[in-house]
Amino acid sequence: MNDIWVIQLLHLMMLCLFLDKSWMHTPEALAKHFIAYNAKFLGNTEVDQPKGTEVVRDAVRKLKFQRHIKKSEGQKIPKVELQISIYGVKILDPKTKDVQHNCQLHRISFCADDKTDKRIFTFICKDSESNKHLCYVFDSEKCAEEITLTIGQAFDLAYKKFLESGGKDVETRKQIGSLQKRIQELETENSELKKHLQTLEEQLLIAQVPPGGGNSKVPTDIFDMVPFSPVAPLVPLPASNASPPPPPARPAEIRKDLFGAEPFDPFTCGAADFPPDIQSRLDEMQEGFKMGLTVEGTVFSLDPLDGRC
Repeated sequence: MNDIWVIQLLHLMMLCLFLDKSWMHTPEALAKHFIAYNAKFLGNTEVDQPKGTEVVRDAVRKLKFQRHIKKSEGQKIPKVELQISIYGVKILDPKTKDVQHNCQLHRISFCADDKTDKRIFTFICKDSESNKHLCYVFDSEKCAEEITLTIGQAFDLAYKKFLESGGKDVETRKQIGSLQKRIQELETENSELKKHLQTLEEQLLIAQVPPGGGNSKVPTDIFDMVPFSPVAPLVPLPASNASPPPPPARPAEIRKDLFGAEPFDPFTCGAADFPPDIQSRLDEMQEGFKMGLTVEGTVFSLDPLDGRC
């Protein structure tokens, strides 16, 4: 029995080694650092679909044509540095290191390289502000396939990290968020009811005050009870031969819910602090990773003109 267990363990170790060799970089290189590549940036253009070989082929032809026109006018193709990690694909100026574009991996839906030209590769990314799908096209130093595979590996690692760090609890967080919203609505409703009740009590007191004023009997409600009205807390008077005591420190105002307790905030009561829009970001990341990243090798150059940048 022990021999069988050892054989299964060795088989699992060999399988893990084989899987590791299927990628070009170690997970630590993409998780703790980044992989840098130099390339020429032909530009980006809006596309109608998040995936598709024909979609990127048309985008490559369009940007190559625009680059031909700019080249005839004496403009050079700008050089950029690509930094690929589990946090995204950054496009930087190679000299100043200024970030020109920052494409998060869950927004990248398609990545392809040209099998007839080892320099050209492209990917489609959803813009964070306009939500439009943009196709980015690059001319690298004969390492287009390597860059494409590196982006694919980074996407795979980022998705696993997302699941480990709470992606599985998205539905639970949705329910907590909706409950928290309902509690806030009830708090607002309770506050409005208190104000309305106080207004009715004041109107009742005014209506029961006798015309002559003076020492009159304290008005009561329909249950022969003194109507409730909030009063200020009693403050002790200072002694005549002593200096007045300092005013008591005013405690920080704490917002209460309709049960008299502090409102429950699921995003601040845990060990980590999350930004206020954590739910929308989790939803967006879940949707992006669920769509997945398609990595393909295709042919962009359909005629001799397409093969020249």
